[in-house]
Order: sequence, then C-alpha cells, then structure tokens
Amino acid sequence: MKAYLDTLHLCRKHSDEDTSNGSTTLVEPKWMEFISALAAGKRARMMVEIASEGISSLTIPLGVAAKHTGGKLICILVRQEDIKKSKQRLKVYDSHLEDVIQFVHGNPLEVIMQYKNIDLIVIDGKLPLENDSHLKIWFKRIHFNPSGDGTILVRHNTRHGVSFSDVLNGNAEGRSETLPIGKGLELIRIRSITKRENRRCKRFHVTFEN
Repeated sequence: MKAYLDTLHLCRKHSDEDTSNGSTTLVEPKWMEFISALAAGKRARMMVEIASEGISSLTIPLGVAAKHTGGKLICILVRQEDIKKSKQRLKVYDSHLEDVIQFVHGNPLEVIMQYKNIDLIVIDGKLPLENDSHLKIWFKRIHFNPSGDGTILVRHNTRHGVSFSDVLNGNAEGRSETLPIGKGLELIRIRSITKRENRRCKRFHVTFEN
C-alpha cells in the first residue's frame, strides 16, 4: 500500500509540473498504480526492465516498488548514450530512486543472464527480440525465481513484435484471459517446479484505459 501511495503521489506531482511547463508527461497514472501494486504486492526484490529508449513510463513505478521491498531494479538499455540521459531524467524525482535503479547497456538477451532469482521482468514490445526459436532458448536460460509464486513477465507495447504467450504456448499451464479495460499489457507468470519438471507458466492479458 505504501508503494502504491508513493507512486500515486509522484504521478500527480510530476504530471502537474510537466503540464505547467508545457512539456510531455513522462509517467501515466494508471500504469504507475498498477505496476507498483503488482511489484510491491509480490514483494519483488530483483526486477529487470528491458527498455527501448531510456526511462519508460514503467521505470519509476518499478523503482518505487523496489525502494519499498528493499530490492533493486536493473534497467537494461540497448544504447550506451541512453544511460547518461536516463540518469539525468531520474534526478527529477525526489524519492532517492537513484539508490535502487541501476542502468546497464548491452544486448538484453545476454545481459539479463547475469542476474539470478529474478522476480519481475518488464520488456518493451518495440524491441526486436529475435525470432520465436531464439526466444524459446532465451526463456530456458533466464534465471527465474524458483521459489514462491515464481516470476512475473510483463510485456508492454503489445502491438509490436511477437507475443510471448505464443512463444511459451507449449509449456503453458492454465488458460489465457483478456480483460476489457484498455489498451495493452501482456502478463505471464512463470513458475519453476523442480529440476526434473518442465517450467510452467500461467498466461493472461491485461489492457488499460486512459
């Protein structure tokens, strides 16, 4: 709840500031509330965001959640020059998020392998992440959290690229559900059972209304 309220406060504050300055708002209220509640409710400590253009509208809520869970957010950027810009934009926020958000750059499919027991992964659908066969191999190598309720994978900008639910269809448990509230997130829960059992996942789609 604390993460939710802090996220909502940041959203209102900076939305007002951006509007008064005539600039584009960085964050979107509906996204902030939902993502912060999702990450904090799961008590996620290791979170990874794969972004296409520096800080996204999801970076701040994930950082707020990481602050409250005592965790860390790793933001993987494809371009080196985006790191400096992202750090500068992050300084706009007054919640000490620099302590919990770390920016790194490189090939996302390779960099993410360095992190273990990942609780939450957020991926921008705009990124060209190879083809179906490469993604299947990639998913098998990611160090998902093997305990508790596993790892949650969030994909936004779902109009671009391949659907991860289709990639994981062969290993899916449960059914896919679409909630008629808007315009677009893909959520997948991946749970490792044992070393001898196949990795299982539950898939559902969530969309948002502005």
